[in-house]
Amino acid sequence: MPGMLLKKSFALSPNNTEKGSLREAFFMNQLTNAGHAINLPLKGDFYVNDQFTFEIGGKGKSTKQLTGIDNSFFAVDDMEAGIGNKIPLWMFGLLY
Repeated sequence: MPGMLLKKSFALSPNNTEKGSLREAFFMNQLTNAGHAINLPLKGDFYVNDQFTFEIGGKGKSTKQLTGIDNSFFAVDDMEAGIGNKIPLWMFGLLY
């Protein structure tokens, strides 16, 4: 069921949910429900369709983690519009 991981996070610990975990759960939920294959990369958080590496984080996320990795992107929370290889996290909700 879509969004179940997000709901379980709040059910298990309503006052102590980690924002980073919620961001990653949202990203994974949106891409898997849109039919994309997700794997774990050596660097970054997600490897999508054996082609794109994604790092998930907040607006101040450093780009150091994916330096030198081709087809790498940042899915960033608290950002209205993308710039460079930073994509607003909310935009992945449009895949659903």
